[in-house]
Amino acid sequence: MTGFTARPERRSAHDAEPSAPQLLADGTAGRPGRSEGVPADGLTVVSKRHPGRWVTAIVLLLIAAATLRSVFTNPRFGWDVVNTYLRDVSIGKGLLVTLELTAICMAIGIVLGVVLAVMRLSANPVVRSAAFLYVSFFRGTPVLVQLLFWYNLAALYPQLTFGIPGVSLDANQLITPMLAALLGLGLNEAAYMSEIVRAGVQSVDHGQGEAAGALGLTKVQTMWRVILPQAMRVIIPPTGNETIGMLKTTALVSVLAVPDLLYSAQILYARNFQTIPLLIVASVWYLAVTTVLTIGQFYVERRFSRGNRTLAPTPLQQFRQLLRTHTSLATGRTPG
Repeated sequence: MTGFTARPERRSAHDAEPSAPQLLADGTAGRPGRSEGVPADGLTVVSKRHPGRWVTAIVLLLIAAATLRSVFTNPRFGWDVVNTYLRDVSIGKGLLVTLELTAICMAIGIVLGVVLAVMRLSANPVVRSAAFLYVSFFRGTPVLVQLLFWYNLAALYPQLTFGIPGVSLDANQLITPMLAALLGLGLNEAAYMSEIVRAGVQSVDHGQGEAAGALGLTKVQTMWRVILPQAMRVIIPPTGNETIGMLKTTALVSVLAVPDLLYSAQILYARNFQTIPLLIVASVWYLAVTTVLTIGQFYVERRFSRGNRTLAPTPLQQFRQLLRTHTSLATGRTPG
């Protein structure tokens, strides 16, 4: 009887290939038959190490700790005086004047800036040139010079008639330090806001204006209802920066004896000679208000960026993501 050799059992192509990895319940990759939590192919996932980052972080932390120790242990800073005057009534009144100046000057700058931006985009060469000359003048001269100019306007025009017969106003009484501050800061801000608005308007596709015109909208309606809402995504970030800059620029009005935050601190240290502590008090309040404005700017930018790009996570969302990452690393699971 003829012998025979056993032939291996034929396997289909599907059986010959190893099964594809499957995502297990805990989020790890595995193959059928493997126990949950065991990485595919027996590989162990190890996070990449960055020793340079740790060294840099440690050096920066040491420098920060040494700086803070030097600042808070130096009695010449007068932290007890700082703590006393942080809640002083005159400092609080000065802070209110600073906030008032910031709000009014930004309102003047934004409204007049929109008008100047429209003039810069006008087809009329005279209108366009007038707006260009305004922007060039106010951007080309220092803010402090403009403040002093408005404050001393009576030296040029003792009587203001505004070209109206029978109207004559005493410039010394009309141009108060507060009004000079509003004119100097507001008109200067308008020059910068006009460029910001112009850039935002030009970022909108030209076809949007043509489509609005085809629907029967006037140029004013097109600008107000179609162009500007779309341009806000570009306008908002630099406007927020200008607002924060305006808050700090208001310190210049102290040269006009406007009782803002810095001038109030100057009056106090002129009496008690605690110069450094009171300058620290003013700086603390400037930092506090700037922080609030920065947070507000962040959320306003998110509001106008919806639907255009991926939104930046809020601090709360970042904290939750960090918490999930640490939890997943502790449990060995992939963060969801």
